[in-house]
Amino acid sequence: MSQGLETEVQYVKGVGPRVAALYKKIGVATAEDILFHLPRRYQDRRNIPPISKARPGEVVTIRGRVRRVEARPIGGGRVLLKAIVEDSSGAICLTWFNQPWVKKQLEEADQIIAYGLVKAGANLDEMSSPEWEAIEADDDGEAFAQIVPVYPLTDGLQQKTARNAARSALDNFLYAVEDPLPPSLLQSQKLRDLQWCLRQIHHPDSEESRIQARRRIVFEEFLYMQLELAMRRAATQQELGIAFPIAALEAGEIPMVREDVSEYDVKTKRTASVSTPQDLFFKVESEKREGEPLWQQIERMLPFEMTGAQSRVVREVLSDMALPHPMNRLVQGDVGSGKTAVAAACMLAAVRSGYQCALMAPTEILAEQHFKNLKNYFEPLGIHVELLVGKLGSKDRKNAYQKIESGAAQVAVGTHAIIQEGVKFQSLGFVVVDEQHRFGVLQRKAIRDKGFGNPDVLVMTATPIPRTLTMTIFGDLDISIIDELPPGRKAIKTHYKRPFERESVYNKVKELVQQGRQAYVVCPMVSENEKMMAQAAEELYSQLSTGAFSEFRVGLLHGQMKSAMKDEVMAAFRKGEIDILVATTVIEVGVDVPNASVMVIEDANRFGLAQLHQLRGRVGRGEFQSFCILISDAKSEEVMRRMDIMVSTTDGFKIAEEDLEIRGPGNIAGTDQSGSLDFKVADLLQDSKLLEVARQAALRIIEKDPNLNGAEWTKVRHRIKQRRSDVALITVS
Repeated sequence: MSQGLETEVQYVKGVGPRVAALYKKIGVATAEDILFHLPRRYQDRRNIPPISKARPGEVVTIRGRVRRVEARPIGGGRVLLKAIVEDSSGAICLTWFNQPWVKKQLEEADQIIAYGLVKAGANLDEMSSPEWEAIEADDDGEAFAQIVPVYPLTDGLQQKTARNAARSALDNFLYAVEDPLPPSLLQSQKLRDLQWCLRQIHHPDSEESRIQARRRIVFEEFLYMQLELAMRRAATQQELGIAFPIAALEAGEIPMVREDVSEYDVKTKRTASVSTPQDLFFKVESEKREGEPLWQQIERMLPFEMTGAQSRVVREVLSDMALPHPMNRLVQGDVGSGKTAVAAACMLAAVRSGYQCALMAPTEILAEQHFKNLKNYFEPLGIHVELLVGKLGSKDRKNAYQKIESGAAQVAVGTHAIIQEGVKFQSLGFVVVDEQHRFGVLQRKAIRDKGFGNPDVLVMTATPIPRTLTMTIFGDLDISIIDELPPGRKAIKTHYKRPFERESVYNKVKELVQQGRQAYVVCPMVSENEKMMAQAAEELYSQLSTGAFSEFRVGLLHGQMKSAMKDEVMAAFRKGEIDILVATTVIEVGVDVPNASVMVIEDANRFGLAQLHQLRGRVGRGEFQSFCILISDAKSEEVMRRMDIMVSTTDGFKIAEEDLEIRGPGNIAGTDQSGSLDFKVADLLQDSKLLEVARQAALRIIEKDPNLNGAEWTKVRHRIKQRRSDVALITVS
């Protein structure tokens, strides 16, 4: 039998074919997998008080003599086993359900040592289903009373088996593990070698050793991710892009687009009259005659004065646009912070430079909202905006295709329809992706591939993201934050109400509607199934339109409705022809009705914090005081905590931090771009400081060796290659 790390797991001592089949379910196939199947927590069994001192609610180790064992049937073929264990100070009752074989083992034992949670009993305190071992009278129990690992398991795989397998793997295969991190890095970061860390993380000699071992493994997990992001970022900065003539635009000079631009061949990245893409990208000229400076055009375009935060972010984007490599920038801004205006200002610069722009949104409602806003901004400036969504008829779609391909449409707004094969741009140079977490990596790449060489990409999200997640998911992007709301915006007042207070809530809604305001009532998210959500909305609509709000004009909106009907309902709501709109989460983004000033969310406990915050952001967009009422029967501490957070703050970033703590990073990030969050040990909340340490280390490493070509990084490159096989820029030789 081979003693190498690739040894099949069934040949690890104590495993065998049956247990190997169980291990296979959790991805453990080799001896190496056993070594890296790390504990998720530990039992500290070193606290062994006299039995009389063990208190209910404590998790302790007890040792004593087995005084009596009895098994009695409790119906349905089930058996309750009880054992009374005593020492010189007192006794405790140990219980097991449906484990009749334990009876004989206990009867053959003189003394035992057991570990578990103490609960109050009728006569004696109890310990249910404890881990235990038989010991000799002169055995001090030291082998049992240690810091013991607890492994992730699957049905049928026992902790004792997993512990024995790990110990066997350590004894027989650990020697073959090579440390991928070079000694220079271990020394600079004060980290122990990998073999020592693996032994200590499986079977720590002390709490200090366990912490040291865990720190090294967490650092390594973070380092791979941060190196990958830093390499991707460095590679992007080496690519050739469009250097927009921002300085000339700001000075009022008028850029002159080269006549051969339309002859540009995307496949060869060449034109008939220039020899290299560099000639094309960098020879953007400006006429030496006066025009209207860019910032004056921006001020004329927008019907309001930009906030300081908006102006700052626009300048950050324009600075990127002026550089000769592709821009990759993320703009975060809370609901209502004015991200669309920022995007419009930057798109204006691109259009005035002679390039086309595209804005891609995840839903038709959001795409149409952007189209409406951008059309209002751009058309007075003579800039044509075209909408491209799936519901367009064949004639309208063909017309849109022609305008985009000819360049007559300088700005195209759409859903994923904008990246379909039939859509061709003449000179796409600037791309805006809104609510980017809803798009997959391939979708974002598809729209970039339609660009004129290598267009700049601006990513926007109204979902505030905690800094730790920003460093992991978007570590290859530059980040801008719009942290200021437009002046005059009144904070939305949020209230939490119990179901029995629903009548008073509806009465408040009636008052506001009678004053001329409009309202949303969001139905509970009874299911992720859109059809079931639609049914719930229809039922709620029926109840309200014939009951509490029968005197008002009540509308219904849900995702199962045909596009034309959804458009009709939203148009009626915008025009004030509907007083109260009963809806599903289809209104979460892209709905902007300034007169809507009250949002009632039924069964708010069924929504996460981020979604509640997004829904709340549909009101508070006009001059009137707005309200959000959360109706929920909070039956758990977590639900109550969510309700309290929503009531106490409207700050999206504070809410995001709380959401991260409650739900964890994977659920917040979504699956499309969270592949780098599959940490075995690292925890973004607990280890946020170490994440920053790893990030800084990665940046220093890539600054010196952008592709990790040095011999000392060979194993690291291989590990990164294993993590993300789609990272083409990493070549393992």
